[in-house]
Amino acid sequence: MQGRLVEIDIRSILQLIELGQRTGELYVEAYPTWTPIAMGDRAEEAPSPQSWLVFLFNGQIVYAGTTDGRLNRLRDHLHRYGLDDALAKANVDLSAISTFNSPEYGYLWALLETHVLTPEQGRTILNGMVHETLFDLLSLHHGSFVFKLGSGLSPRLKTFEIGPLVTSITQQIQEWKQFHPHIQSPHQCPTLADTKRIDESDSLQGNRLLQWMDGKTSVQQMARYLNRSVVAVAKGLYPYVRRGVIQFPQAIVFEPLASDLEEWDAARVPRVVCVDDGLTIRQTVEQILDEHGYEATSIGNPLRALSLLFQLKPDLILCDIAMPELEGYELCAMLRQSTAFRQTPIVMLTGKDGFIDRVKARMAGATDYLTKPFGAQELLTLVEKYVGLGNPQRPEPDSLLAAAIKDDPELDVGPMPPLGR
Repeated sequence: MQGRLVEIDIRSILQLIELGQRTGELYVEAYPTWTPIAMGDRAEEAPSPQSWLVFLFNGQIVYAGTTDGRLNRLRDHLHRYGLDDALAKANVDLSAISTFNSPEYGYLWALLETHVLTPEQGRTILNGMVHETLFDLLSLHHGSFVFKLGSGLSPRLKTFEIGPLVTSITQQIQEWKQFHPHIQSPHQCPTLADTKRIDESDSLQGNRLLQWMDGKTSVQQMARYLNRSVVAVAKGLYPYVRRGVIQFPQAIVFEPLASDLEEWDAARVPRVVCVDDGLTIRQTVEQILDEHGYEATSIGNPLRALSLLFQLKPDLILCDIAMPELEGYELCAMLRQSTAFRQTPIVMLTGKDGFIDRVKARMAGATDYLTKPFGAQELLTLVEKYVGLGNPQRPEPDSLLAAAIKDDPELDVGPMPPLGR
């Protein structure tokens, strides 16, 4: 599974991995933009693209961090326990470290095996690492990702359930937005702008954060030292930033490369997925939409559709109501619980006298309904209403469904009609 974050967000990717209970590695890369700031006789260098790795086992997170191989983050966490020299003094077998895909995780495990850290301290540090990495990833809107199946990271100190973790961190990100534009990123390093504004009665005088206002210590580092969230640290700094006592430099912004956006826009074709256990309906929908320039895919098994939809990320979903194993109402309601499908038009396919069906569909979160049997013009009018016109002259699109099935041979999507391409 791979793609760009303009097509599917990190939250949806993780939900898909959780649903499939996959084991492997998720690699994410983002492209920072930067306006150089003059600093005396030199200017700040533009940062390189940043990348992250998330290791998963049976749909749960084992570890997450950057790919730069640095140990700065681990040192910050060790500082909290008064173990600043632990890495230098520890008798670490470097050949053992090399067996891990992440040096940071390897050194953390080595410190546990040599009893420099207790298991509880190790779990606390790992918890902080995973939380701060996901905070960065869930804040991204642009970049590229690749998920590869693998044997998983071993040994495992702890695993994290994706659903509750993502929900909690998403809430923190929403809280973080209240600090904009004064504080934009946890990686900004604040400085004291005007010490004259701090009087003896000022609470900042006795604030532990004051010692780190050196322009070299980021909000994220302070959070590590204090074992607090970046939101909690930002809350402590925010009043002084508003008063001008503390100032923040310009933040790095991750944006897509222009060439990537142009390539994506040029190849963009409205994507429609039809979930229906009836072979005739699926064949009809695919044939009509394919002839009029849409990328149409049909899925016969509603349970498999639930996981495949996260990968296909369609612009419009057509969903039958009466299906075995999972009714259309239930499928619609489950999709609406995910942020990936909150705004996606979902059209229910109902029977001729389906008034009650239409009421239930609306209650489940359906956008509209289409009565069966329907003709080509009825279908096209509805599709154009929600995703616009297709492009009959488009280049042949890649089949994401075929790729999904190739990645997971256990998937059973029912009898598939010819795609007509």
